[in-house]
Amino acid sequence: MTQTRRAFLGTASAAGLASALPLKLSAQDALQMALVTPSPTADVGWSHTLVEGASAAAEAVGGELSVLENIAEGPDADRIMQRAAANGAGFVILGSFGYMNGGLQLAQRYPQVSVLHASGYQVAPNFSPFAAKYYQGTYLMGMAAAALSKSGKIGSVSAFAIPELITSVNAFALGAQAINPEIEVSVVWVNSWFDPASEREAAQALISQGCDVMFSNAQDTPSVIALAEEAGVYACNLNSSMQSYAPNYYLGVVGTDWAPFFTAQARAHLEGTFEGANYYLGIADEVVYVDDWNGDIPSEVMGRIDDRLAAIGAGEFNPFTGPLVDQAGETRIPEGTTMTDQEIQGMDWHVAGVTTPLPS
Repeated sequence: MTQTRRAFLGTASAAGLASALPLKLSAQDALQMALVTPSPTADVGWSHTLVEGASAAAEAVGGELSVLENIAEGPDADRIMQRAAANGAGFVILGSFGYMNGGLQLAQRYPQVSVLHASGYQVAPNFSPFAAKYYQGTYLMGMAAAALSKSGKIGSVSAFAIPELITSVNAFALGAQAINPEIEVSVVWVNSWFDPASEREAAQALISQGCDVMFSNAQDTPSVIALAEEAGVYACNLNSSMQSYAPNYYLGVVGTDWAPFFTAQARAHLEGTFEGANYYLGIADEVVYVDDWNGDIPSEVMGRIDDRLAAIGAGEFNPFTGPLVDQAGETRIPEGTTMTDQEIQGMDWHVAGVTTPLPS
C-alpha cells in the first residue's frame, strides 16, 4: 500500500503521538512493515528500488508493507515514522539520510521496532544504517564514458554534495582516467533528490560546456537521461534502469537490488536476532550491479571493464587505492594504500580531474 503524508495522517488513529502506545504483534500476526521515501516512488530511481526491495522482503516473510512516499525530511517525516510505529509497524525502513535523527528517536522510543536507515552513520541496538558501494559501479561506467567521449569532457548532474555521491563522482573520474588520463569531469549539484526542471537545466548547461557523456548521480527522475538522448550524448545513472528513456544513447546503469538485504534483516527481526550494525554493501554482496551496457562501447574497453568487474567482486581491486591526488594537487592517499570503508564513507574532497570545486 502506498500513501502520501496527508493520506497517512488523515487515515491514522486520532490519538496524539505523545500518548500513543506501541502495539505488540502476536505470533500469528503478519509483520507490519513501513517504508518512508523522500520522493515519489515512480517507475525508476532510488525510491523505486527501495519499494521493489521492501516489497520482495514483505512477500518473503509474509509481511504487510505500507509505503509512505514523497515525505520531506524534518518534522513531517518524524511524525509519520512515529505514527507508523504507534500503529503497529515492527520493521521500518527509512529511505533518506535526512531521516536519521528522527529515526534514532523512533528506535529509542520503540525498542521492539527494528529500523533500517539509508546512508547514515549512527548505530543503535535496533537501528542499522545501510548504504551501497555505488563507486564500484561508477568506476566501471567512467571507463565506458571515456571510451565514448570525443571531447574529453564528461559531466555529472548530482543531487547533494554528501560523501556517498562525492565518492560516486570521484570513482567515475578515476575510471575515466584509466582509459584517458587527460579527461575532465564537471559537476552541477542541484541540491534535490527530485527536481526534474533543475536536473534538465543542469544537464543542458553541462552539454553546452562540451560534455558529451552525462552521469545522472542519484536523481529520482529520468530528466537527465531523456535530455541526453535528445542531445545525442551518452548517459548513465544510479539505482534502476532508465534505458527506456534513452534507447540509443543509454550508456548503462549502476543498479541496486535491496531485496536480499531487506529480506535477511526482516527475518532477523522475526527471529529476534536483529542487531544494529553499519552495512556498506557492494558488488560482492550482490547489492550493486552494472547492466544495460551500450553496444557502442569498444570491445577492447568492454573486456577491460569485465576484468575490473571481476576483480572488484573478488576483492582484488578497489578504485580508491593510492596514489590519489586531490584537485589542489595534494597527495591524499599514498601509493599502495587503500582507503578504508570508513574513510570512503566520509570522503569530502574531489580527485584531480574533477574540475568543479565542492560547494562550501
